Amino acid sequence: MTITKICGLSTPETVRAALEGKAGLVGFMFFAASPRDVAPDLAGRLAAPARGRAKIVAVTVDADDAALDRIMRELNPDLIQLHGRETPNRVREIAQRTGAGVIKNLPVATAGDVDAARAFDGLVEHLMFEGRPAPDAERPGGAGQAFDWSLLAGRRFERPHILAGGLDPWNVAEAVHQSGAPMVDVSSGVERGAGLKDPGLISAFLDAVRRA
Repeated sequence: MTITKICGLSTPETVRAALEGKAGLVGFMFFAASPRDVAPDLAGRLAAPARGRAKIVAVTVDADDAALDRIMRELNPDLIQLHGRETPNRVREIAQRTGAGVIKNLPVATAGDVDAARAFDGLVEHLMFEGRPAPDAERPGGAGQAFDWSLLAGRRFERPHILAGGLDPWNVAEAVHQSGAPMVDVSSGVERGAGLKDPGLISAFLDAVRRA
């Protein structure tokens, strides 16, 4: 069964839709440039119904230690997603400092980008593969950028990996079939506007994954 992560949640209604649809992970964004950015204290309140029902993920971009400490104090996530230029050494530091599992996001455009995951394989709970953003993009992800899903076909890693980028209720089944990914992540693909998650689209996405 494919596990789904709904990312960039910011309202009680969308958290509820994710939980009612049996999402395995729910993500909260901590990055000021993102329309999905939330304060750690708000994320803590939003995540309360999810605790024990889905894994709680804090999504960060090159966060410093002070920011990580605040996130751990106010949200206490199960996993921290690293969406920046973190090195393997920094990944180790964050895992040790927080005690949380780590998801490392890797931008993909070519097979070589998938090969680069070797540097992090075994260090993290999950590798996440997302379409590489345009060179002039203001954010490192969350823009609905897909890549050739077949680049992941037949790939095996130490822990279950996540396919992300450009997924929506209408293409996720094909993405799962082409990539063979055991986990999928969606953010912009279940929005009616930038940062505005739609409970109906969340439900439709989760239904589509179940049928895939």
